[in-house]
Amino acid sequence: MTADALLPADRLRPARMRPADAVRVGALGLRTRPMRAFLSALGIAIGIAAMVAVVGVSSSSRADLDRTLAALGTNLLTVGPGDTLTGGTAQLPPTAEQMISRIRPVTAMSAIGKLADTDVFRTDRIPGTDNGGITAYAARTDLPATTGAKLRSGTWLNAATGKYPTTVLGAEAAERLGTGHARPDTRVLIGGRWFTVIGILEPVSLAPELNSAALIGWPAAETVLGFDGRPTTVYVRSADADVSSVRSVLGATANPQAPGEVKVSRPSDALAAKQAASEAFTGLLLGLGAVALLVGGVGVANTMVISVLERRAEIGLRRSLGATRGQIRTQFLTESLLLSALGGVGGALLGTTVTVGYAAYQDWPAVIPPWAVLGGIAATLAIGALAGLYPAVRASRLSPTEALAV
Repeated sequence: MTADALLPADRLRPARMRPADAVRVGALGLRTRPMRAFLSALGIAIGIAAMVAVVGVSSSSRADLDRTLAALGTNLLTVGPGDTLTGGTAQLPPTAEQMISRIRPVTAMSAIGKLADTDVFRTDRIPGTDNGGITAYAARTDLPATTGAKLRSGTWLNAATGKYPTTVLGAEAAERLGTGHARPDTRVLIGGRWFTVIGILEPVSLAPELNSAALIGWPAAETVLGFDGRPTTVYVRSADADVSSVRSVLGATANPQAPGEVKVSRPSDALAAKQAASEAFTGLLLGLGAVALLVGGVGVANTMVISVLERRAEIGLRRSLGATRGQIRTQFLTESLLLSALGGVGGALLGTTVTVGYAAYQDWPAVIPPWAVLGGIAATLAIGALAGLYPAVRASRLSPTEALAV
């Protein structure tokens, strides 16, 4: 009987490496080369930070847009004249407002009417061709309540002031005319008649045509400037659940004789298009972040390959002392995962910090989707596993004599 036969069976088996031991041994490899580990983790961190920051800033911007729309309302529809069969510009009938008001789900409605061939000037000494792009409109008194317009200064048109030559200027119109505040002595020339500026609006997001407008009371527009009373834009609000159904009948209701000559639009659609363009730009930036992440993964793979070459003696010694190929493979794979995890967590923290700081600077709500952070860290672990797989397998294949012979 041999001596080996006298030994217990469990003493012939190699010692098992517990997960805690694997983490400890893997961390030791990083601590012995701190600068190299830091630079490799930095490559991963930059990629993850870029991805988290891009998603976070985009989400914060989108949240700010949603907050603005929620405050103004996404249920605003606009009705205006379309094109005739001959290609000309149609007109809404004078009864369009009355007909639209009969739609049961409509909760609010207002209108403006463009005053044709009516220029707006600050003084009577400006050439007639230089009107500054300001358009004069007749406006209903309930326009602010329907469109969400707010006054920067002064007052809005009412039943009394709407009968007299008074006007409320949009934000851009006031800037072009050089009238920063509404005062009793501030007058502008509209259609050859002097109008007193009684109010100035804040910028209106859902009705941008009001920003460059000089708004006049409906009665004054008819009596002073000869307005024909036809609305050119009707603003309609309804409950969110009824927007689609209201939109489908607005054309036929506004102009029953020619519903095809009515254009119905939704201002929030333009904002949705803007958001879509922002998402396309976000996709481009995410692609750049993915490239940075890939470069970081290559750095991890390079670090681990060099580590195997430099630590052949250590590998040979451990094999001589009874470490199995699986244990060597686990050691280097764990080291690669730890290196990637450090970069992933650091990048997620950096990206979160950038997002919060930029959102605070822009006065946006800071929104960081959890999937961006968790997905980024998971991506680094996957890249770390792939980057460390080849070096780990290569290290495990070294025989003790081959490794110690170097």
